[in-house]
Amino acid sequence: MVGHLRALVSLCLFVVVTLVIGVPLMSLSLAKLVLYRTSLRPVLTRWLDKTASAWISCNNFHQKVLLPTRLKVEGPETFARRQWFMLIVNHQSWVDILVLIRVLNRKVPYFKFFLKTSLFWIPIIGLACWALDFPFMRRHSKEQIERDPALAGRDLDTTRKQCERYSNKPVTIISYVEGTRFTPAKHAAQQSPYQHLLIPKAGGMAFTLAAMSGRINTILDVTIHYPGGRPNFWEYLGGKVKRIDVVVQERPVTDDLIGDYARDPQFKAHFQSWVNGLWQEKDALLERLSEQR
Repeated sequence: MVGHLRALVSLCLFVVVTLVIGVPLMSLSLAKLVLYRTSLRPVLTRWLDKTASAWISCNNFHQKVLLPTRLKVEGPETFARRQWFMLIVNHQSWVDILVLIRVLNRKVPYFKFFLKTSLFWIPIIGLACWALDFPFMRRHSKEQIERDPALAGRDLDTTRKQCERYSNKPVTIISYVEGTRFTPAKHAAQQSPYQHLLIPKAGGMAFTLAAMSGRINTILDVTIHYPGGRPNFWEYLGGKVKRIDVVVQERPVTDDLIGDYARDPQFKAHFQSWVNGLWQEKDALLERLSEQR
């Protein structure tokens, strides 16, 4: 009963904070839509990022006050704020994003997610994501590219155009390399060679690193582990998650990681091998963390 009451209060606070901060956020979004081609656009974008960061900070605060969850974080305490990052992380629950922003908000440049194009048409949310410069992507499937190889180049061009808006302001681009949340059923269906992870999809990372034209020099490799098992959103808000382990590692982006993933088979094989190596390390780390429960 106490857990459900705490979850309800937490959810209400999320809604209240969203409604309060949503007013200036939507006002700035509409102003950016109207003044998009003027010199005021960069100023509006900075204020939009600050407003979104304030939304995160308020939600982080009430989570710290209400929830008994202890975050055990291993890794650097400070990061270069004037630097572009790519953040990769294993994906197990909707709680993952709350963990990421609790650990890294205001420590790294503001977060950007690649979103499906269909989300653009959702009222209010689509406009806000557009105003915050979240890139909208229409990825072509492997089967479509096999039928029409030119589509692979089109995906890269789209990624490059979306990333051009970040050329003058550092951002942290988040990539869920597995492409979907881990479940035992998905793990079994993939016949994944990893014990705690799904098979990584390297293409999105490679496209983004190439599209950013060398601006991303560091990858933040984040591993999230839930000692009590993967929680759902309600369980987290109810305080049932007592501890979450987070390991953050900085990895350099070397010259051999920039190339034409779509058209260069040798580079593609090299990049996939590199990502698979990262995933082997992450899987071993998750195994060690599971043994420390």
